Amino acid sequence: MRNWLFLIFLFCSLSGFSQVGDKKLVQFSGIIINRDSNTVVPYVTITNLTGRDQFFSANYKGYFSFVANEGDTLVFTAVGYKREGVVIPINLSDDKYTILMKMQQEVINLPMVQVYPWASTDEFKKEFMTLKFADDDLEIAKKNVSRESLSAMMASLPRDGAEMQSFNFQNNHNRLVNRNINQRLANPLLNPFAWGALIQQIMQGDRSREQ
Repeated sequence: MRNWLFLIFLFCSLSGFSQVGDKKLVQFSGIIINRDSNTVVPYVTITNLTGRDQFFSANYKGYFSFVANEGDTLVFTAVGYKREGVVIPINLSDDKYTILMKMQQEVINLPMVQVYPWASTDEFKKEFMTLKFADDDLEIAKKNVSRESLSAMMASLPRDGAEMQSFNFQNNHNRLVNRNINQRLANPLLNPFAWGALIQQIMQGDRSREQ
């Protein structure tokens, strides 16, 4: 029984080798480009699924060339591109087969990732407990009209036209008042202190005559 099994296995192996040997060898070559931009795709990995997963690689210009058999299934893979496959035709008229492989760029949408500035949960709790909340609108309005805030704005902000007009009017008024007072003091007839001194001198003269 064992001999029969061995003979059957040997026959299947020989038939398989004979089928492989019957396939014609061809020089498989080509260039790999981007389907959208027509630019070369460098360093693409080419896998021969029929030839016991043989691996080949294209160069930096997207060119490849290696020996394969007719009917072999080849898969082209690259990072950022979809998998593409091709089967070498059978009964070629020549021992060379050249193709222009176009690969489609693959867009992968990654899930959104939020990066937090805390290395651990304890640091987050500590920062959260010491967090200062922003003031509401009422509190902000109170701070804006406080005495300290108004004083700081008065010291830093320039005066507008209305303020300058009022300031100039007050200065002119004070200058006119002071000038009238000085003129009254300079004129003895309008000076009340001079009249007081005159009356006092007259009274002293009357007293001296009576004596």
